[in-house]
Amino acid sequence: MTDRLVSVAVPVPALGLLTYRVPAGHAMPMAGARVIVPLGKRTLTGVVVGEGTAFDTSFAIRDVREVLDDTAFVPADVVALTEWVAEYYLAGPGAALAAALPPHGLTARADSFKTIRIAQLTAAGIEAVGRMDKPEGLSPQERAGLSPQVKGARQQEALQILAGAPDGLPSGALAERGIPAATLGRLKALGLVAFRDDRVDRDPFGHAVSASAAVPMRALTAEQQAALDQLLPLAEARAFRVALVHGVTGSGKTELYMRMAEAVRRSGRGVLMLVPEIALTPQVAALFRARFGTSVAIQHSGLSDGERHDQWHRIRRGDVDVVIGTRSAVFAPLARPGLIIVDEEHDTSYKQDETPRYHGRDVAIMRGKFAGALVVLGSATPTIESYANATAGRYVLVTLERRVLDRPMAQVQVVNMRDEIADEGTEVVLSKPLRAAMRARLDAGEQSLILLNRRGLATAVICRQCTATLECPNCSISLTVHGHRSLPGRRAAPGGSLRCHYCNFSKPVPTVCEACAAPYMERVGFGTERVEAEVRAAFPEARVARVDRDTVRRKGSLVAMLERVARREIDVLIGTQMIAKGHDFPACTLVGVISADVGLGLADFRAAERTFQLLTQVAGRAGRGERKGQAIIQSLVPDHYSIRLATSQDYRAFYDKEVEFRRTMRYPPQVAMVNVIVRGRTFGEAMAAAREFADAARGGKGYVILGPAPAPLTKLRGEHRAQFFMKGTSRKGMREALQLALSRKPELARRLSVDVDPLSML
Repeated sequence: MTDRLVSVAVPVPALGLLTYRVPAGHAMPMAGARVIVPLGKRTLTGVVVGEGTAFDTSFAIRDVREVLDDTAFVPADVVALTEWVAEYYLAGPGAALAAALPPHGLTARADSFKTIRIAQLTAAGIEAVGRMDKPEGLSPQERAGLSPQVKGARQQEALQILAGAPDGLPSGALAERGIPAATLGRLKALGLVAFRDDRVDRDPFGHAVSASAAVPMRALTAEQQAALDQLLPLAEARAFRVALVHGVTGSGKTELYMRMAEAVRRSGRGVLMLVPEIALTPQVAALFRARFGTSVAIQHSGLSDGERHDQWHRIRRGDVDVVIGTRSAVFAPLARPGLIIVDEEHDTSYKQDETPRYHGRDVAIMRGKFAGALVVLGSATPTIESYANATAGRYVLVTLERRVLDRPMAQVQVVNMRDEIADEGTEVVLSKPLRAAMRARLDAGEQSLILLNRRGLATAVICRQCTATLECPNCSISLTVHGHRSLPGRRAAPGGSLRCHYCNFSKPVPTVCEACAAPYMERVGFGTERVEAEVRAAFPEARVARVDRDTVRRKGSLVAMLERVARREIDVLIGTQMIAKGHDFPACTLVGVISADVGLGLADFRAAERTFQLLTQVAGRAGRGERKGQAIIQSLVPDHYSIRLATSQDYRAFYDKEVEFRRTMRYPPQVAMVNVIVRGRTFGEAMAAAREFADAARGGKGYVILGPAPAPLTKLRGEHRAQFFMKGTSRKGMREALQLALSRKPELARRLSVDVDPLSML
């Protein structure tokens, strides 16, 4: 009899597909079904991706231990998508499949959901309650008849509560009324109550939905209607196309998305919408839920494991036809997707920084290709790559040049901080024009947003005597000063600490130099904590809040803070780039940008593009309501083209200048790139391994190898790092060269990080 073989992906990094035999007596599992298989001395749960083939007869093929699913647990189109991700991004197929599953997705039962225990009275319980409810109470003999069954007030109270709920009550509701699980367990053991399991899907939308329920459907502007007329035929064609919607901030792209989603849903197909940040998901999802009801599901890492599990299974069952989420939602098990939207497609949050290092936008495009769907990319500041595809005719270009209701763009002013430093000294944080504008907004009862894309109180501490800098012992990076009680200026306040933003190492701020013992420790640079201190000192009556990774660690804290801003409980919001992304605050009329050039000094060819995008996006937060907006940008290099063109919101001029730079220097989109980082216990070990691996990858056509060299972050989390780049016009050639090198040097696999189409050069 011919062996029945299956190819299985298991959740082990860098491990390829494995072949197993399905023993007699087991049904042949279909692609997407989960199976329990042996691997070495372990037993793992994997996913079948197709039929297997015995290439190497020198190895004994082992049997599948158990088939968990009669049907596909992971839909076939999602399995195919993860296979593409594994190949394109040089990740193990198991790692790619794991990215597509909800928490504990491989081990949970396919039909398992959060159950909530419902307690009901039995006949004995009803009789007991009847005796308790006698007006004259229970006689001693009757009480003796109940004893030792019902003891104490809690048990009696539980029976009386349940008597008023013939259909039973959730155990959680009883707990809220002071009835613990132990009491219910005792009553069940006595035969007085019965438990029933009901499936209850946890609702992750919360109060955000009701807040958007009354949002009226506005009439489309002429530009919006023209864009819709251009896009709808593409969706109705049921063929793969990509469209880039280049719309200025406030031009009404979200309403356009909802109109398109409405049409696609009517045709019987699903809608998938990606947003870059968790904070935007409930805001956008609430708008869609207000329009489309319970047909909307959300997927993002900010949900609890149970909420993500329930939402994933709602999608898988076909209970919803609109899915909204962050990058991992691109793998949602949505049937028949007809429209895939990637909002703010330029945002770097779509790129995952761990294996598999996929880009959510690019995977969305491939999912659209597999499904024959329309993919819509939207942004006021598209990536150079996306706009190049549009100008070359590979994408359909749709342009929105005016804001809704013809509201004017914010008036932008650039402040040369060299002049401010000359007048007020090197410690100046808020320029005179920015302070004056903030005062005017406070007096008018309007809101201000202040952005600095750098956390902390100070960026480094140095010794004035020996110039030693306090660095992280695990990473080659200066420690950042944090301290919520810190004051403006360089004087450290009690309780300050030093922290590494990569490995989270921390220690108190020393009073003397660790190298020379001199008491001349000085802070240099500043972050959002320092800006907050300056604002509070300058405007003590203002209601000030700060949003950065230090203040929004708890689940829901960012959304709660943004809701406070929307309710106008905050006068001045200070934050990092999180506050620049897609938020709509009608009462905000002023945006201030501190150190607008902070990103231009990075060793990254995308530095100018990111600066232009950030400044354009944050300026777009001002003046979205009835009142005109203003943006004040502080910079030491105000004439840099990324800053100068951002002030005029001239994307096309920036694109033309930037794409010429990329063409001259042969950077993407002129060529493709791969960043390979090799780790070692010592720097010498990392460099030697990087040379060895780079040499093994040389010799192919269509690419060159640059390096190896020390990585900009030479040490990270205790490991030393070297890197080399591959640059070329043949992505396939580079992938094949790396795969061949890995086959020649398999011992290096666990020490490598391969980043295809990298967004970071660090």
